[in-house]
Amino acid sequence: MSSASSFLFLPRVRRVLLAGLCGALLCPVAWANEIIVVTDSKHPVQAPANARVITLDEATRIEAELSANLPSDPGRGTALVQQRLRDGGVALQRRIATAYQGVADAWSLGITTLPAVVVDRRYVIYGEPDVARAVARIEAYRKETP
Repeated sequence: MSSASSFLFLPRVRRVLLAGLCGALLCPVAWANEIIVVTDSKHPVQAPANARVITLDEATRIEAELSANLPSDPGRGTALVQQRLRDGGVALQRRIATAYQGVADAWSLGITTLPAVVVDRRYVIYGEPDVARAVARIEAYRKETP
């Protein structure tokens, strides 16, 4: 019996798990240790779940949410923003911190064009919205240039 035909006799669950494992091992995105995608709302990307996506204008969007429909009186406006910050609680604080940390990280990586796909903080592809395709290009380069 050939190995291909013996594969068909494996229980269905094992075949699915084996096929999934093979797919994960052969998928270019699985080869990268760290994937960082830097973009903004004007440059949407298709990113896998294991990629960290930094949206540079996220902090501006949060600030717009906090300052929406404020009264013209500065005292009342300040009180309303403070109330919104309290109401947002820890989740809002995390969103703000993550947004600004992303901007700092993108700056430290030297990102100059959006979108940018960074693999292992060493390789970057600019202008490719399909993260899997960008990672595949980087992996092809890595194979050619050891």
